[in-house]
Amino acid sequence: MANLKINAMGLEFKNPVLTASGTYGFGEEFSEIYDVSILGGICSKGLTLNGRSGNTGIRLWETPMGLMNSIGLQNPGVDSFIHQELPRMKSYNTIIAANLGGHCDEDYYEGIYKLNETDVDLIELNISCPNVKSGGMAFGIKSAVAYDIVSKLRKICKKPLMVKLSPNAENISEMSIACEAAGADGISLINTVQALAIDIKKRKAVFDNIYAGLSGPCVKPIALRMVRDAAKSVKIPVCGLGGIMSAEDVVEFIMAGATLVQIGTGNFIKPDIAVDIINGLSEYMDREGIKSLDEIRGII
Repeated sequence: MANLKINAMGLEFKNPVLTASGTYGFGEEFSEIYDVSILGGICSKGLTLNGRSGNTGIRLWETPMGLMNSIGLQNPGVDSFIHQELPRMKSYNTIIAANLGGHCDEDYYEGIYKLNETDVDLIELNISCPNVKSGGMAFGIKSAVAYDIVSKLRKICKKPLMVKLSPNAENISEMSIACEAAGADGISLINTVQALAIDIKKRKAVFDNIYAGLSGPCVKPIALRMVRDAAKSVKIPVCGLGGIMSAEDVVEFIMAGATLVQIGTGNFIKPDIAVDIINGLSEYMDREGIKSLDEIRGII
C-alpha cells in the first residue's frame, strides 16, 4: 500500500493534498458534500487584520482553460476568523493553515500576534498584497523587501510559517532563497498570474480594477516551471499549486520538486475533486510500485 503521509514544517499531513486559499472558503460548504477530513490540509480564505468587503463590479470571469478573479480579499477579518470559523475548522481533523495578508508591516504584526494564541497549525503568509508604504508595490516582487518582512515576522511567529510567492516576482529563485534565509519554514507557489479581460461590446475592461488574477489549467506549465526553480534553490519544503485538476497533475508537481500541493480552481469546477485526486494518487502509486513520494520527488 502506498504511504501518502508527509512530514513537513514540523507537521504530519495525511497526504500532500491541501485546498488553496480563496477557493474553499473555510470548508463549511464542502463539508456538506464529502468528509473533508480526507484532506491533507485546508488553507483558509485570505485574511486581513480587519474585515474587507472586497472589490466592486464583476469578480469572476471564465477564460479558455482558466478563471479570472478580482475578489479583493473579501473576508471577515482575523478576529472573526478566530472566534467564528476556526473552532469549526479544527473539528475537521486535518491541518488548518491560516492565510494572512496585509498592506503594511503593522497589519502583519498584529495578525501574527492574534493567530499565535490560537490552535491554528500553520500560517501561510500572502506577500502578494500591495505595500501601501512603498507606493503600492507588492511585498513579494523584490527579494530584499520580502526578506525584510518575512524575517521580522519570523521573529514573532510561534507557528510554522509558509510564505506564498507571487509569479510576478522579479526572480522566483532569488525570492525563494530570500524567504528561506529570512526563516520561512516552507514556501507555496504560484499565486494567480496578473491578467486582463476586455468586453468588446462595452469597450472597457471586464473588471473595475482593470487587471485580475488568472488561475486554472492554463497556468499549470508556468507553475511547474516556477515550482521546479524554487525547489532547486532551497532546502525547505515547497508547496506547489496552479491548475491542478487530477492525480496526474499532482505527480507532475511532485516530480518538479513539490512536497505538498494545493487545489484551487478545481474546487469550483468539481466540489469533490480532492477526493478523486487523493484516491487517484494512491492508485497511481500502487500501480507504479511507488511506496513513498520521496522516490519521485524532484526527479525532473
